[in-house]
Amino acid sequence: MSYPLTQLGGHAFNHSQSGGAEAEYDRLRDLARQEHSKKSACMDKSRNAYERGDRAAAHALSEEGKRHGAMMEQYNKQASDFIFRENNAPGRTEADTIDLHGQFVEEAEDILEQRIKYAQAHGETHLHV
Repeated sequence: MSYPLTQLGGHAFNHSQSGGAEAEYDRLRDLARQEHSKKSACMDKSRNAYERGDRAAAHALSEEGKRHGAMMEQYNKQASDFIFRENNAPGRTEADTIDLHGQFVEEAEDILEQRIKYAQAHGETHLHV
């Protein structure tokens, strides 16, 4: 799954944060963007190789592009997990609240779906997002 390069909310953090935490979040998202660029370049080169009739090069470039895509997803997952832990650390939100700042839309949807299932399984009657 790939994530659009947009996030929910205007800022990654909904509270005052150390520069180190924001720098780590930005570093992970930047690495993901770099992998996305590499993936796109490989896929473009693969398409060109295929059009030239060089099937072996097209396949190799396509596989390289897939590896970059997997790395992009890993970095985005790390960033999503990191920002969620930071924003939802004990004392930063109430027990019936989740903060999705800094999440890409698909990430936020996945987190919300998991949290709703958890709430239902534990008899919770409401959830603030």
